Amino acid sequence: MPVVVVSAFNVANFPEGGGHFWVYMQYVLGLHQCGCEVYWLERFVSTDDPARDEAAIATFFRRTAEFGLGDRVILLVGPDPKRSPGAALHYRGLDASQAEGVFRRADLLLNFHYAIDPELLARFRRTALVDIDPGLLQFWISRGQLVVPCHDVYFTTGETVGTKAARFPDCGLTWVDIHPPVALGRWPLSPAAPAAAMTTISAWDGGDWIVDGDQMYENTKRMSFLRYKDLPRLTPQPLELALFLRTAMDEQDRQLMERHGWTIRRSREIAATPERYQAYIQGSLGEFSCAKPSCMKFQNAWVSDRTVCYLASGKPVVVQDTGPSHYLPNGEGMFRFSTLEQAAEALAAVSADYPRHCRAARALAETHFDASRVAKRILENGLG
Repeated sequence: MPVVVVSAFNVANFPEGGGHFWVYMQYVLGLHQCGCEVYWLERFVSTDDPARDEAAIATFFRRTAEFGLGDRVILLVGPDPKRSPGAALHYRGLDASQAEGVFRRADLLLNFHYAIDPELLARFRRTALVDIDPGLLQFWISRGQLVVPCHDVYFTTGETVGTKAARFPDCGLTWVDIHPPVALGRWPLSPAAPAAAMTTISAWDGGDWIVDGDQMYENTKRMSFLRYKDLPRLTPQPLELALFLRTAMDEQDRQLMERHGWTIRRSREIAATPERYQAYIQGSLGEFSCAKPSCMKFQNAWVSDRTVCYLASGKPVVVQDTGPSHYLPNGEGMFRFSTLEQAAEALAAVSADYPRHCRAARALAETHFDASRVAKRILENGLG
């Protein structure tokens, strides 16, 4: 039985991110299906609010226990390493001695934390990085904006990474492409109510900018969705966004989108837990979503970890085209658009034969995004 440690990023510190929790849990569940002994490793950055920290940690341990990881979590608690380099860390979950034993026994560290401590990384005899920000990660590395310690294997969820179709460097690394996984047993077919909306759950602003020499642009979902603000006027289909809104400008944007016919809800209210996140997706008619501008600029052929949850639930998806793909369809369960008119046409096509596209959506998930198949590919390439 292979022992795999999954090194996640910013889950415990983000208790209101039900979808973020699912990103990593899909990999854990897939590895379990392949017979692995799986541990969850994470760095928790403590704040100046001890009560808030303890509540977040308690929520995190409760959630991991509900998925069978009650005695297989290693949480390293300490201050932000950027502000307090070398500060002592406290072990929660497994104690230091137990954790070190796991590190020694582990056959693979599956790492999602790009800036992981090199000393921690060196405790594992075999390591694999998982790139879930294709194009962006390679850009950051190539521009010296991020230093990623050396790993034995490099996985990516971007189909074009390391190919001629990519509009960004490969950083001299060999990238093994994998598809974002979804645990099909945990995400069954779920019929929607007749009046359900096409939805998505998303960050909005976040202050993300791409800086490349003299060039700079805002790289947020906000920029992409605003370009499609007139879509409700071109379709009778209800469109709803569950957004992580934070600022006064976000509130202004909410009002703008609502004036154009969108329904805007707060993700904190409807997707703050893994259960609510799942219920919201499964109660939707399907997904309509845009991608960050970098996805189109870099042509990374990225598919969202959220989109595959819609597909597994039998929900057709209408998503922004992020680049050439050898396997993603356009017009059968999944529609990929690049213009306002294409988006409206895709929504009309979904409505015209909804049952067929529901079946196609589930089939797409079973064929390409089954977590057990993704985990098998990871093990075949990661264990050496």
